[in-house]
Amino acid sequence: MPVKRRLSIVDSVSRLEGNRTSTETELKVAFASTDMETVNQHFGSASSFSIYVLNQNTFRLFEVVQFGEMEQDGNEDKLLAKLDALEECIAVYSQAIGASAIAQLKARDMQPVKVTSGSLIVDIIESLQSELRTGAGVWLARAIKKQKKADPERFNDMEAEGWEE
Repeated sequence: MPVKRRLSIVDSVSRLEGNRTSTETELKVAFASTDMETVNQHFGSASSFSIYVLNQNTFRLFEVVQFGEMEQDGNEDKLLAKLDALEECIAVYSQAIGASAIAQLKARDMQPVKVTSGSLIVDIIESLQSELRTGAGVWLARAIKKQKKADPERFNDMEAEGWEE
């Protein structure tokens, strides 16, 4: 089940960049959603994911990934295309998720999060932003730490901030 369609939002990059400091962390979060407003799909059978980029002050829709038809039962390979499409996300929100998918997400350092069907994406994002401002919980702090280590520009950002003794 390959990716059927991938819609990337190109022009919104500059809007977020203007509201971010060089040391502020940007996070990608995916939501199993058919309408880009609510979490309303099971991870394994999700036909699409809405991926948002957020920091503690702003957020934006980054891309929507849609998948073609797939067999539901006994087809573990269906997860690979989804996992590959979501590879840069720190968390994946869905209304339900199986044990195999949880294990595979965690192996790729993505946090699976089960929420009530119909949960508003904007409410989840605002909750994450609040957590970023007041102190991240365990899984979020781990994801931020891992992302900062992997960022090749982190030293350039530190140099641009200057040094005072």
